[in-house]
Amino acid sequence: MTGSMSSDRLWRAVQDRAGRIGRFLWSGWAGLAGLALFGALWQAGFEAYGEFILPAPLATLDAARGLLADGAARAVLWLTVLRALAGFAACAVIGTAAGVAAGYSPATLRLARPVLTVLLGVPPIAWIVLAMLWFGSSAATVAATIVVSTLPVVFSGAVEGVVTRDRGLDQMAEVFGAGPVRRAFLAGRQIAAHLLPALVLALGSSFKVAVMAELLANAGGVGGALARSRAMLDVAGALAWVCLAVAALIVVEYLLIRPVQAELERWRVAAAPWGVKR
Repeated sequence: MTGSMSSDRLWRAVQDRAGRIGRFLWSGWAGLAGLALFGALWQAGFEAYGEFILPAPLATLDAARGLLADGAARAVLWLTVLRALAGFAACAVIGTAAGVAAGYSPATLRLARPVLTVLLGVPPIAWIVLAMLWFGSSAATVAATIVVSTLPVVFSGAVEGVVTRDRGLDQMAEVFGAGPVRRAFLAGRQIAAHLLPALVLALGSSFKVAVMAELLANAGGVGGALARSRAMLDVAGALAWVCLAVAALIVVEYLLIRPVQAELERWRVAAAPWGVKR
């Protein structure tokens, strides 16, 4: 009897997991529709302004396909992706730890708010110039610029998650005998509701800042390739590099963050009225 009940629970868990994976994959059609609309607008711009101003989408995709077929170009793209991920990882760890600590300490939060205002007020290009003076044209310049530029976003998301959590849930869990680890896990799920959108924004900013820092610091990568395309007036090549960088960002986001977000925010689906689709 016990074995039958265990197999039933396992089967229901497998069905639930398969259903959530199917819903996650099916939701990609909306994203594809948005990309198709963007492509249509791009094609309209090409027909209105000509190839020199805005090359056709198919020509740009052909150029991007040619770059992916080139091993040296793939190495350039991979270099930028690694730099962006390194800066994002450092930002995520430092920003989350500092934000959670500040959220639980009102005095620390009051001290940190002016620092956040200063960091947000300095544009990323200024940090790039300072990082070039400190580290030269190296990967450290790119990583430092990413961390300083995106840290306030992750910090604010972690703080907001801690401050707005439902303290009654923690008290209820304690009444029902939940230990510190279980209560910390419950609080973590509430914090993630604000932290994960901040991480998505920080990831996108990491790729943008990485390319910009590489371009201005002449540090290679996609930014260096864009500088060469600009010097050669190769608009199609420049757009191809931009498309590859954006594609890499989408792949990383939907492999790294979105599955975790979907897993931790199952309560949003459970709390929605029956038949409501987002």
